[in-house]
Amino acid sequence: MGEVLAAIDIGTNSVHLVVAQFAGPHAFEVLAREKEMVRLGSGDDDMRHLEPAAVDRGIAALRRFRQVADIHGATPIVAVATSAVREAENRSEFVERARAEAGVEVEVISGFEEARLIHLGVLQAVPVFDQRLVLCDIGGGSTELLVGQRGDVIASRSLKLGSIRMTQRFLAAKRLRRSSVDSCRRYIRATAATFARDVRDIGFDVAVGSSGTIGALCAMAAAQTGAAPPRTLNNFVLTRAALDSVVEALLAAPSPEERAELPGLEPHRADIIVAGALICEQVFDELGFEELVFSDYALREGVLLDTWQRHHGGSLHHLSDLRRRSVLHLAELMDEDRTHSNHTARLALELFDQTARRHGLGDEAREYLEAAALLSNVGLFVSHAGHHKHSYYVIRNSEHLTGFTDHEIELVALIARYHRKSLPRAKHPEFATLSPGDQALVRCCAGLLRVAIALDRTHDQRVATARVGGTAAGDGVRVEAVLRDGADLTLELFSAAQRKDLLEEALGIEVEVVATS
Repeated sequence: MGEVLAAIDIGTNSVHLVVAQFAGPHAFEVLAREKEMVRLGSGDDDMRHLEPAAVDRGIAALRRFRQVADIHGATPIVAVATSAVREAENRSEFVERARAEAGVEVEVISGFEEARLIHLGVLQAVPVFDQRLVLCDIGGGSTELLVGQRGDVIASRSLKLGSIRMTQRFLAAKRLRRSSVDSCRRYIRATAATFARDVRDIGFDVAVGSSGTIGALCAMAAAQTGAAPPRTLNNFVLTRAALDSVVEALLAAPSPEERAELPGLEPHRADIIVAGALICEQVFDELGFEELVFSDYALREGVLLDTWQRHHGGSLHHLSDLRRRSVLHLAELMDEDRTHSNHTARLALELFDQTARRHGLGDEAREYLEAAALLSNVGLFVSHAGHHKHSYYVIRNSEHLTGFTDHEIELVALIARYHRKSLPRAKHPEFATLSPGDQALVRCCAGLLRVAIALDRTHDQRVATARVGGTAAGDGVRVEAVLRDGADLTLELFSAAQRKDLLEEALGIEVEVVATS
């Protein structure tokens, strides 16, 4: 069993807990997540004082979180407090009560440290380690902005711009007034301007956003498309046009009650979402964003990784291969014959590369194929009967696949689902909802995977490698299974002949499989 750690993020709007078991410095499994909206930043004095009722709500939440962490045997429990507690004149009262009544030691962190830890968390969810990123995290009391690359912080700034703070200062009336909205926009723009100049001087490759506020805006943008809600918003891309449309819808609903009815918006955010949306809008404008990638991980996940590193050392370089490592971690947890899966993945990629001129798929499809091959048998953890369908379910619903978008996870899951049994058909609901291009991708990759799996039918790697060429007649593809010395490929060749039909259908040509020494 790995070490179990717990992290608590005490924010201005809500308090979050995550309990995770570490399997090493590269991966952890989330055992529990809890969230309570306590509104520590409530009040009308620009957060200079924590109201007694808010402190009571916060301490009660910490007591419950402590119990959850203890159930899982988490040690240590690391709790960090941000803007609301950081700025409060009576923060010591909160810290002392947390220690005495909840048994939780609270560290009040600076804005710079908050941004650094958020950066660590984001890098575990979004595959941007090697790129220069601009990070934006909009909290209830402050907005953290950071420029970073390969785990290093190049520049950062904590701005007193938060969804609760701006609501209390400009938008506290029961109904929105255009003059108040304009004043709020001007204030945000002026506050962000100085750091915006730094960002323009430094430059960046990609913009990344975290926090509940930006997640809520992404959920609303997704709802406006009319499509089914994504199962995860991680790596969701929020474009400028989509953000403008969301802001327009929010401003057209002048009261919290009306905003609570908007598609995609959680009702409990209806009173503060306008301020959060305006902060996001002005950050887009001032920093020059055309789009932003959303990270489902943020401060608390950063605290987990930082705590592990403090105890064990290590570097962040594993995050440059974030997606593949998450696939390998899930396979390690649920695949009892990883040697077979690894071998068939290698064969599938050999087939993919050597048929590239025929199928015309790019590097992204190659990555989906590899992930699906490595995970095709995780469904055996549930049951052998129908395990291809179980593999789809496990992949589709796993929290371990970080760095992938919701749509990419769906493609990987479907390729794995069709590695055996029935071929993809329009009557299958998940396959039917794909675009024609994605359907062709799934057919081709699943067809390649079927042949690769057949070439290791005995699970003892009798086929050393696969070579692809043309048939003598020139109207098909010839797959040569290069056998290991003395190997008998009778079962492999029979299985490949039985399972090549999907690949033939995808490529539109005949496929012949033969053995060669």
